[in-house]
Amino acid sequence: MTIGIITVSTTRTLADDESGHWISRQALDEGHRVVVHRVISDDSRAVTETVHSVIQNESPQVILLTGGTGISPDDLTIEATKPMFSKELVAFGQLFAQLSYEQIGSAALLSRATAGVINNTVVFCMPGSLKACRLACQSLIFPELGHVVHHAQAGYFMKKSKTQK
Repeated sequence: MTIGIITVSTTRTLADDESGHWISRQALDEGHRVVVHRVISDDSRAVTETVHSVIQNESPQVILLTGGTGISPDDLTIEATKPMFSKELVAFGQLFAQLSYEQIGSAALLSRATAGVINNTVVFCMPGSLKACRLACQSLIFPELGHVVHHAQAGYFMKKSKTQK
C-alpha cells in the first residue's frame, strides 16, 4: 500500500513529530510505502487543502491523519475531513473508542477518531498522541488495510469505468 501521513499540530514540526515518525516506521515494517509525510497547522483550510493536494499529487491509497481530533476550539481535523468523505467508516471511531476505554477509562469519551473514503483514498483521522496512534494502527488500521483499500478502490474504479463509457 502507498501511505500519506499528515500530522495536524500547532506545536510540532517534522523533526519532532514522534507519532508521525512512528507511523512511518511501522508502515515500512509492514511492507507499505510512505509517499509523503507532512506536518501542518491546526487550520481547517490547511487540512482540507493538504488532503486534496496529497490525493491529487501523490495518489496514496491511504492517508493517516494524526492530531486535531480533540474538542478544543483549535481541533478541526474532523470538521475539515468529514465533509469530503464519500463513504464513512463509522465502526473505526466506535472500535477505537472501545479500545481506548479499555486502556484509559472514561477519558475515551473525548475520542473523535473517524475514517472514510475520499475518491479512492481511505482516510483515517486519529488523535496525535503516540499511544493513540499505536493503538489505532496496530489494533485496527494495519490489520485491515489491504481489505479496506481493496473495497475502496474496487468501487472507485468500477464507478470510473461506467462513466467513461
